Amino acid sequence: MALIGLGAGALAAPTQGNQESSVLRVCADPDNLPQSNERGEGYENRIAAKLARDLGRQVRYTFFPQRMGFVRNTLKKMDEAQQYKCDVIIGVPKGYELTATTQPYLHSTYAMVFRPQGALEKIADPDALLKLPAAQLRALRFGIFARSPGADWLLRNGLLAQAVSYAQQSGDIHENPEVIVERDLTAGKFDLAIVWGPVAGFLVGRHAGPDGWRAVAFKSDPAIKFDYEISMGVRFGEKEWKSTLDNWIAGHRREIDEILMSYRIPLLDANGSLIAPMAADLMQ
Repeated sequence: MALIGLGAGALAAPTQGNQESSVLRVCADPDNLPQSNERGEGYENRIAAKLARDLGRQVRYTFFPQRMGFVRNTLKKMDEAQQYKCDVIIGVPKGYELTATTQPYLHSTYAMVFRPQGALEKIADPDALLKLPAAQLRALRFGIFARSPGADWLLRNGLLAQAVSYAQQSGDIHENPEVIVERDLTAGKFDLAIVWGPVAGFLVGRHAGPDGWRAVAFKSDPAIKFDYEISMGVRFGEKEWKSTLDNWIAGHRREIDEILMSYRIPLLDANGSLIAPMAADLMQ
């Protein structure tokens, strides 16, 4: 509880590595909404901006596509002056093997996103989908990404043959789940997509209105892991810097949640249950 009272001065304690006291060096993807882009439109951009203000710094980005080689070319990469190019990745999985990780600041789950029309008009949760008449259920096409919880769920329910499957990463750095789902769901290539909750919520926000899109989140499942916690990533051994970030997260959870909820992200509480306001907002 004492962490909540920390001011910017306390947070600006000396850190390790090559960090300048006036600069927050952030490693980020330049085109990966809703997480980040080079125009600062993602929730990770907004969290970085808030963190920088509280530390009394200015944000400076090192951009690189967040796929294979990302950590090697950003957090662990040195410039010509033998200084690290950036010092924090705003979003990595809790316990990520390539970095040290802070305490989590985001706990979300996979979700279905679709246009609520026809057989999908009254779908309020994934279980309701499975209760559709057999003919309606078998007529649906599902957009999924390979080796994802969505693929596992379809397989378990005998629906994998109805999937339109995409690779986790393509050769095009501008092809990401948000772009693919928006384009192909709009075009009718599939009727429903199963994606990471922040992507689903973002698309619902983009397609709001009377005929807007809907997202319904998956609940905790003992057989399929749908929910994940997201932390910040730093270099191993930089304990002082990690502690600074941990303290900031602990003292600013309300502000962080406000940013995340503004993107309609389905947030989970400590028990893995959907936070009620966000669950209701996803249904609007």
